[in-house]
Amino acid sequence: MENALTLTNDMKLVLGLVGFTMAMFLFERIRADLVALVVLVVLGLTGLIAPEEIFGGFSGNAVMSIIATMILGAGLDRTGALNRLASWLLRRGHGIEQRLMLMTTAIAGLNSSFMQNPSVMALYLPVASRLSSRTGLSLQRLLFPIAAAIVMGGALTMVGNSPLILLNDLLISANNNLPSGMATLEPLRMFAPLPIGVALLAASLLYFRFFGDKKLKDDPDNGAVTPARTESYFASTYGIEGDVFELVVTAESPLVGMSLGEAEAMHDAPLMLALQTGNDTRLAPPADMRIWVGSVLGVMGTRQAVADFAQNHFLRMSSRLRHFGDLFNPSRAGISEAVIPPTSKFIGKTARDLRLRKQSGISLLAINRDKKVIREDVRTVALRAGDMLVFHSIWQDLGQAAESRDFVVVTDYPKGEQRPHKFKIAMSIFAITVVIALTSRLPVSLTLMTGVAGMLLTGVLRMDEAYAAINWKTVFLMAGLIPLGWAMDSSGAAAWVAGHTVERLPEGIPIWVLEIAVALLTTAFSLVISHVGATIVMVPMAINLALAAGGNPTAFALIVALSASNNLMTASNPVISMITGPANYTSRQLWRVGGPLSLTYTLVVVIAVNIMFWWNGRAG
Repeated sequence: MENALTLTNDMKLVLGLVGFTMAMFLFERIRADLVALVVLVVLGLTGLIAPEEIFGGFSGNAVMSIIATMILGAGLDRTGALNRLASWLLRRGHGIEQRLMLMTTAIAGLNSSFMQNPSVMALYLPVASRLSSRTGLSLQRLLFPIAAAIVMGGALTMVGNSPLILLNDLLISANNNLPSGMATLEPLRMFAPLPIGVALLAASLLYFRFFGDKKLKDDPDNGAVTPARTESYFASTYGIEGDVFELVVTAESPLVGMSLGEAEAMHDAPLMLALQTGNDTRLAPPADMRIWVGSVLGVMGTRQAVADFAQNHFLRMSSRLRHFGDLFNPSRAGISEAVIPPTSKFIGKTARDLRLRKQSGISLLAINRDKKVIREDVRTVALRAGDMLVFHSIWQDLGQAAESRDFVVVTDYPKGEQRPHKFKIAMSIFAITVVIALTSRLPVSLTLMTGVAGMLLTGVLRMDEAYAAINWKTVFLMAGLIPLGWAMDSSGAAAWVAGHTVERLPEGIPIWVLEIAVALLTTAFSLVISHVGATIVMVPMAINLALAAGGNPTAFALIVALSASNNLMTASNPVISMITGPANYTSRQLWRVGGPLSLTYTLVVVIAVNIMFWWNGRAG
């Protein structure tokens, strides 16, 4: 052990890179995926990882598995599987609140065992909206239990979340640096963590049944309203009220020759949603479109406000929609809400920069940020992660724009091309994939890719849709940081940290105390450097700590991988960041409800992992 405890230059360099990564993630000066790319390049240039191995992360099982789960999830969504699920839940819930909550959260947890957690959350936002609008259950009471169940359900299989997908690759690479005579660490089978996942999911359901739901119900700030597609909701939440009217521009009107943007900026101007000039009819017209004599404006507001505007600016008002009747048909267009996820390219830009109307045919009506509704000069406000945007658009345009994943629509609306006739094919392929994973010794990534190939060949998904389903930021983040884990191992940095830690511990400390400490440290890391970063840094250290203290290295590594997802208190968890806007959660609420749940998670993980390995030891 002595030579491992001498700090070499390589170790210093690796630990310096870990420190750099943590600082960059914490202060967010550089994007996370770019940080990963910088780390990758430095590891290659300094020779810490051989040049021929440096890009091994991109072709590793972990990255291929992540890509496959994203595409499989998109295939299931495209067949309308989740719309069917919402309808089924409503029928089976029989209007009983507790029953509906229990069924929805449990099924969301089961869904997350085969799909990436943010993807499952994105699919469940409209489902929750629909349930909320039909039952009167507030989104605050629905979304947190669903998000928690999705995080917990990720532990049911080895492909449920990124840390578990990474774990097998990290275990295999750790074998290169094990002490001589030590048995090699075996990769875990697809359903190895199932008992732990079941225990976590059960703990989450019980927590919200007896404790968390009361917290969400009693909170005085609980002002979240149901986003049904009703005028009353948008009126009470955003002050967007009234009906749609047509205004015909007369020759005397001062609006003649103005651009739409200039007309919108006028005092007391109603919401301008459509413009017809000659034969050119536009919903969400671009701001530079000109208004001429005879142009027709489609505006929204209260009758009195629109009448006053029309009188002051010499416009002829009509409440009968002669020109825009088809455009404003609710089955074709309407108002929707969308939340900005942390991976969005919209962050830091204004609606004017993004040219939403010109590029996508979407009008931005309001922004809900930290419970404040912004209506004035809304097109000049720089957008932030977690903002809730209110749009008016044709549904098809909204669906096309939403494919970019720059915003997640939380209102239930008629989607783009669905393939419900492929539902049975998609479910059959999915079932076959699971059976192959259970019964064969093939790598998980190959099994999942078999399912992807099946969905593409049978037309459940098109190739372009498969590419669009991949979140490349996640792929680059993971592939860029994986070699950092290898370097932690091969340089001896992980062994050095573990050795020093064990030296400082009191004699005879129980292994389970160490496991809890590792679990809590990993959770703390995940708050700073994301769940992927925490897994990559902590797994090599946990394995070396287990070896130094006489514990089971695989058990320690599994505790790390599970604890890396144990962030239920802050928006640095992508799943939590997606629900804070729609449900108006405050950071205080997140900590009050998520804090005790995270501690429960840690205890359940440590107890369940120890029972599982003890049982396997007896059976073996």
